[in-house]
Amino acid sequence: MDTLVLILDLVGTFVFALSGATLGVRRRLDIFGVLVLSFIAATAGGITRDLLIGATPPAALSDWRYPVTSLAAGIVTFFRAPLIEKLHHPVRMFDAMGLALFAVAGTQKALEYGISPPMAAAMGMLTGIGGGVARDVLLAQVPLVLRAELYAVAALVGALVVALGHWLALPALPCALVGAGLCFGLRMMAVTYGWHLPVALQSGGDGEPPGPLT
Repeated sequence: MDTLVLILDLVGTFVFALSGATLGVRRRLDIFGVLVLSFIAATAGGITRDLLIGATPPAALSDWRYPVTSLAAGIVTFFRAPLIEKLHHPVRMFDAMGLALFAVAGTQKALEYGISPPMAAAMGMLTGIGGGVARDVLLAQVPLVLRAELYAVAALVGALVVALGHWLALPALPCALVGAGLCFGLRMMAVTYGWHLPVALQSGGDGEPPGPLT
């Protein structure tokens, strides 16, 4: 089980680091800025999860494989940005992959630390969205989780599959694969077809712009 969580975490770290580094390259950051962004995007969610469940010091800070993995992804992206950009919607694809992997890995690790299945699913969702939120805040833009098509919801669905599987005493690996696949598929379908949660009307439906806040 520890090996499964480690593999999911490291693969998720790599792909989330790719998404952060790709955005850094697009914003014309220097190599230091790209590496910082890749590290933050890849580890912020996991660090937050570990602190909340009492897994201290966080794995991303105590295990050399996490920073090496994220920095390697940043270096690859910095020097091979044109190759990365040839992929269709590279940032969103890498982000969806990282979201799926971190959601299931975060849930599984929380369960190992004795967290109840519902709260473990919440920890999984937090693991998935934390890195993207930190990345977007550093780039001075509204976090993707607050404006994208079914972002946190997709992470929560994948996390709930793992939590439910644990509650039903089902094998962990199939549940993790199903949860990750469902999260990734739902996220990419939402991107493709524009699925999103309801958004409040700004003008009350009368066509007039909203007035100033008081």
